[in-house]
Amino acid sequence: MRVGVLSQPHHAALRDIMDRLRAAASENGVDLVLTSDLMAVFGGEGPALDERLEGVDFLLTLGGDGTLLKGARLAGPRDVPVVGCNLGKLGFLTSVPLGRLEELLHRLRERQYEEEARLALEVGLHPTEGPAGMASAEPTESFYALNDAVVHKGGFARLISMRVWVNEEEIGQYSADGIVLATATGSTAYSLSAGGPILFPSLDALVATPICPHSMSIRPVVVPADTTINVEILSRMDGILVTVDGQSGGRLGGGGRVSARRSPHPVRLIRMPDQNFFSVLRQKMRWGDVRPAAD
Repeated sequence: MRVGVLSQPHHAALRDIMDRLRAAASENGVDLVLTSDLMAVFGGEGPALDERLEGVDFLLTLGGDGTLLKGARLAGPRDVPVVGCNLGKLGFLTSVPLGRLEELLHRLRERQYEEEARLALEVGLHPTEGPAGMASAEPTESFYALNDAVVHKGGFARLISMRVWVNEEEIGQYSADGIVLATATGSTAYSLSAGGPILFPSLDALVATPICPHSMSIRPVVVPADTTINVEILSRMDGILVTVDGQSGGRLGGGGRVSARRSPHPVRLIRMPDQNFFSVLRQKMRWGDVRPAAD
């Protein structure tokens, strides 16, 4: 069994963690394939892990949710299962605490784990083109996202005027700081902070959550996953940002459009058997009233 390893190479505790990981890999007959930046710091034999993830059975991310999202963008389109070991603070998506790292390799070898196919987004940017200033029919840039795509104004203290569509049906016109287009997995990320609903991660749905809308009547909308959400920029201003999974993206001007739809490539996310969604919500997000009852 071959396991690819992705992490931030300069994490303060990573040297000790890599020693533990290599010892556990040796005990379990696992071949580790490190990225080139990890090999440069910690050494290693054989070719480095490249973006194609060729020849690996799993991708292990060492870090927080951001590192797992980076791994998901690599692993999802290549049909490689990804599992995260949490080295960060929250670690909502990462399924394995650091204390169970050795157990994880044993479970991977013995196939003692659970796998979830998480819906991912295909996000397209359609800038204006031609003398009429119409948005391009086909995207000029495309991105893959496990969590969300966010249309926002960066650091400018002004509202964005947008028109939101689901397929050919107009939802309405929004004036807001932006909008979050999220999967069920991403519903507990930025969308939740902006007042969106919690969706069970296996739910086949997308959610459009406005950010600080300038109207009491505008609320998040949940739509089927086989639809396409389009956000048309009505404001005549440049430099509107589109951020994908908080890590990549591009810019659009007035008249441009963002499209989000289901990707044909779900993310194969590995979970430990004793974990479930609501226990993670309670432990990580302090969800629900978990305080002991008063006498």
